[in-house]
Amino acid sequence: MKTIVVVMGVSGSGKTTVASLLAERLGCAFVDGDDLHPRENVEKMRSGLPLNDGDRLPWLEAIARRIDDWRERGECGVITCSALKRVYRGIIVGQRPDTNLVYLRGLRELIHRRLMARTAHFMPAGLLDSQFATLEEPAEDERAILVDIEASPSLIVDEIVRRLALSR
Repeated sequence: MKTIVVVMGVSGSGKTTVASLLAERLGCAFVDGDDLHPRENVEKMRSGLPLNDGDRLPWLEAIARRIDDWRERGECGVITCSALKRVYRGIIVGQRPDTNLVYLRGLRELIHRRLMARTAHFMPAGLLDSQFATLEEPAEDERAILVDIEASPSLIVDEIVRRLALSR
């Protein structure tokens, strides 16, 4: 089995940037989990409405299928997913011991500034508060690699690679 990594955090925490660099460093496939959202979810968020658990379920199941595809083929992969609640992480990581969870953690003010600077994303900065309200940080038993987002993306990836090596 090859390593599979789910990079999680609220919108604007740097998931896509960090995960794509990590996938390149590890020689793995990369999937932006946002690309697996049903069109209805994207439109709902674009209009400023937060998703509910029912909206998220088909998306989480699509992410889990992608992870299982990699696992079945013995490939490594890195995928992004906000994975804000423990129950969501149970769907995508669950009983997959070869799937690692990386949590990009940062202060609301820093993430808000990042969101305000973004121009080509469907997630408006106005939904950040709902993301933080929904967020359940990973518990110790979830074995998440917690990384502070204040460092540069390359330093964050260095830290993740180091910690993945230690967890083997």
